[in-house]
Amino acid sequence: MQRPEQDAAWKALAAHRRAWSRLHLRALFAQDPARFQRYSLRLDDLLLDYSKNLISDETLRLLIQLAQACGVEQARAAMFQGEHLNCTEDRAVLHTALRAPADTKLSVDGQDVSADVQRVLARMSAFVEAVHSGRWRGYSDRPITDIVNIGIGGSDLGPAMVCQALAPYARPGLTAHFVSNVDPTHLSEVLARVDPQSTLFVVASKTFTTQETLANARAARDWLIQHARDEAAVARHFVAVSTHREAVTAFGIDPAQMFEFWDWVGGRYSLWSAIGLPIALYLGMERFRELLAGGHDMDRHFLTAPLERNMPVILALLGVWYIEFWDAHAHAVLPYDQRLARLPAYLQQLDMESNGKSVTRDGRRVRHGTGPILFGEPGTNGQHAFYQLIHQGTRLIPCDFLVAAQSHNPIADQHEILIANCLAQSEALMRGKTLAEARAELKAQGLSRAEIARLAPHRVFAGNRPSNTLLYRRLDPRTLGRIIALYEHKVFVQGVIWDINSFDQWGVELGKQLARVILPELKGQVAVGGHDASTVGLIEHCRALREAG
Repeated sequence: MQRPEQDAAWKALAAHRRAWSRLHLRALFAQDPARFQRYSLRLDDLLLDYSKNLISDETLRLLIQLAQACGVEQARAAMFQGEHLNCTEDRAVLHTALRAPADTKLSVDGQDVSADVQRVLARMSAFVEAVHSGRWRGYSDRPITDIVNIGIGGSDLGPAMVCQALAPYARPGLTAHFVSNVDPTHLSEVLARVDPQSTLFVVASKTFTTQETLANARAARDWLIQHARDEAAVARHFVAVSTHREAVTAFGIDPAQMFEFWDWVGGRYSLWSAIGLPIALYLGMERFRELLAGGHDMDRHFLTAPLERNMPVILALLGVWYIEFWDAHAHAVLPYDQRLARLPAYLQQLDMESNGKSVTRDGRRVRHGTGPILFGEPGTNGQHAFYQLIHQGTRLIPCDFLVAAQSHNPIADQHEILIANCLAQSEALMRGKTLAEARAELKAQGLSRAEIARLAPHRVFAGNRPSNTLLYRRLDPRTLGRIIALYEHKVFVQGVIWDINSFDQWGVELGKQLARVILPELKGQVAVGGHDASTVGLIEHCRALREAG
């Protein structure tokens, strides 16, 4: 495949970028009253406003040409058809099948994927009903009141984010907890808040060998047995989301309570699968299916909308535009919705683990930028933290604002204050403030000419800082499903354009391998050796501190 930077559209975009040194968004909005209408898209009540971007019709035309030249449409079709797009692991990439309607027919490598998905959903539904009805009880015959998910990465971030986001829809009498960090503090703090007689643990690990997850799961099992004084209690308080029946059984979990998923479900795309069991338990199966339906809504939009009217494609192309031609290294996701506090962390894994690559699909070194550093915090908290850098710093940092028109918790006019802040921030980033405007403000305050000259430069905002805004009626399961799938497909499109494999994550493996070597050395079971001087020194000093303590 030709390198993307060698394509004519890429070269035309580089030339087109130079014209922007003479343009400012403030002037473009003044010249074009219809700019918002032309550069916004809707999917039911979900609105994407991308008019505050450094684009013109010509920019979009060239970006669409680039997408077509890089084979975005063909790759999109291949993904939905179950082709093995994950080239380094020879796997299909078919998380979209997890949220497809029941009557969808799809096979991968001769296996009826649709039937498998519906079978597991039916088993999840039956288990959720058993817990909610009280038929499933703990060792002392008490109903379940707390769900503790033990996983890490995609087995934690997705379910944790969704459960927090959709807490207004939670099943009364149930509380969801999430343990991921191998730091024993994480598990200890959760166990201190739950009762062993009414707690259900969901252990999520595809292979049932993930070090952090198994360490936490074993500790939780020991805690339960200590209280129940009977190992048989494990079967009443632990279920597994895995594919390794033997390991699950050896742990003490009834294999009938193992919920499977498949190789074509990547970890960071897995909340739609049985990995979403804690979501279904916490919200109910009906709400979980609404989440799936929202994901499918965006799938259909992504698959059928023309590129120039396609939400994921537009977001992806804007990201490519800034990373490759504006030297933007970061991207901020700014949800003005406290329930979405975990969304930036979830998207960090989705984006940075998927597209944090430096070789092409055929193993050549990339000669262009790839995934950005993604960060964010809920508004208005972020305004009092890092927004200063976005407004007046020396780096261009594109932003996504997310906000609901309606709140689940209306108190006085606080939600209106929240929305006003969200819209004001995007306007301020776009407009900026000129030196003349800063001087006029200070003059109106009665300051002297000398004070105005001294202070005015500090009040100048360059503006011309790009942002997107996602506005929706209310954060409900279907809306959240659409938003998650929107970002999934955005990441996919960017990976296609950059000619990288968005579906492996070999970069996390080396540290795991070295940790297995260091662990026995840290425990004093073997001699320290084979490391650099820094690592040796740190191991030995840590051992000395532990022994002294």
